[in-house]
Amino acid sequence: MEIEAQEAEKFGRIRVIVQDNGPIHRCQEVQQLWSKWEYMGLYIFFLPKYCSEMNPIELEWQHLKKDELSGQMFDDELDLAYAVINGVKARGERGKHSTERIKFNSYSSV
Repeated sequence: MEIEAQEAEKFGRIRVIVQDNGPIHRCQEVQQLWSKWEYMGLYIFFLPKYCSEMNPIELEWQHLKKDELSGQMFDDELDLAYAVINGVKARGERGKHSTERIKFNSYSSV
């Protein structure tokens, strides 16, 4: 953050950084620097605390777990994955929504 503040001051342009509420971002040492950084042109804004009700996918996951997956036991991650895929498809069909399964390839360098 110090470098960001120095660059803001050097170029004479305000910089705004948006951060989550992680402890490192709000610790006592950092709080003591906020007014200095603002004087230099760096402003920090914090995201509101997480609110799952404001994230639409959270409600879908809740219904998927409660309606499609409830009471089932899975032998391994693959069985769980197929149950999730089938549950999403079933929810989509009931809600007359199209769903598409996308497979991501992972490449790793050795």
